[in-house]
Amino acid sequence: MFSRVRQMLIKEFIQVFRDPRMRMVTFVIPCLQTLIIGYAVSTDVKHVRTAVLDFDNSRQSRDLIADFAQSGYFDVKYRLQRDAQVREVLDRGQATVVLYIRHGFAEELRAGRQAQLQMLIDGTDSNTASVVLGYAVKIASAYSENLLVEQFESRLGAILLPGRPELRTRAWFNENLESRNFFVPGVLVIVVSLITLLLTSMAVVREKEIGTIEQILVTPITPAEFILGKTLPFAVIGAVVAVLVTAVGVFWFEVPLHGSPLLLAAGTGLHVLAMLAAGLLISTVSRTQQQAMITTFFFFFPAMLLSGFAFPVANMPEVVQYLTLVNPLRYFLEIIRAIFLAGVGIEILWPQFLALSMMAVVLLTLAVRRFHKTL
Repeated sequence: MFSRVRQMLIKEFIQVFRDPRMRMVTFVIPCLQTLIIGYAVSTDVKHVRTAVLDFDNSRQSRDLIADFAQSGYFDVKYRLQRDAQVREVLDRGQATVVLYIRHGFAEELRAGRQAQLQMLIDGTDSNTASVVLGYAVKIASAYSENLLVEQFESRLGAILLPGRPELRTRAWFNENLESRNFFVPGVLVIVVSLITLLLTSMAVVREKEIGTIEQILVTPITPAEFILGKTLPFAVIGAVVAVLVTAVGVFWFEVPLHGSPLLLAAGTGLHVLAMLAAGLLISTVSRTQQQAMITTFFFFFPAMLLSGFAFPVANMPEVVQYLTLVNPLRYFLEIIRAIFLAGVGIEILWPQFLALSMMAVVLLTLAVRRFHKTL
């Protein structure tokens, strides 16, 4: 048995690495993908393109505009002169927000009345618009509080404000609330899953297309040995790819690894095994490499969207949440984010490890049985 599996291993490694382009696709492209996607996925909203229409042109209005510009969240790119320009800059996408200050703004403030301030926001991206609105409310509130303090000082000669509660917050696991620390581990999941799934989904069907499957079928090798010989080489390749992309995340993007590297390696190994089994199952049911490729993408993209990478599983409809229970990407994403950010151990993550183990066993069994039927 061991000699037959060993010969399968040698054959697979030769078949994968004899083409220099295949070596680049296997090891270099995943690192490049991690770099590019790591920079692309970020929900941090900074340097929002801002246009200002100031009809008041007073010291108070200029101070307020300066507060927005100096916050780091708003970049004042345009100074508008008339109402018609507001729609123009928003329609053309030249500005994301327009700060609209009406005439009489300073006069209302001096009279102690409520001065209206309007902000027009491009709501195409609702999440970004909500974040921008939150920033604007905070800046306007801080300006109002400072103005109130100045009025007390000028009228009473001292600051006599009533006592107020002060809320002090502290974020656990991601102290600076950097979205990259949350998304880059997810990128590692996506890249490792895709490369292992693609490699194995072509493994058996390639033998069918080039005509070598008949030579294998007449040998004494059993279906289990054949699947094992197909799985182990790609498991080694998947492990190397996982180490490379993890190194990119830790050393390039400086994502903190608070948990155990050994536990991360164990979770990665289980997930790679599950993805390899899924790829082999796709390969055994496909007749051509084109069919295997299409089936792989039909499986991978829903699995990615239902993993919680971009959209929290808790926000999905209840029926869809049940579908995520059979998605291996969901469990590995929970494992890798918990180990990277929270530093938790197996006493917390054992349900995810158990689910991945069961999926790997079930998928490998189905792949063996399906190949047995093709005999």
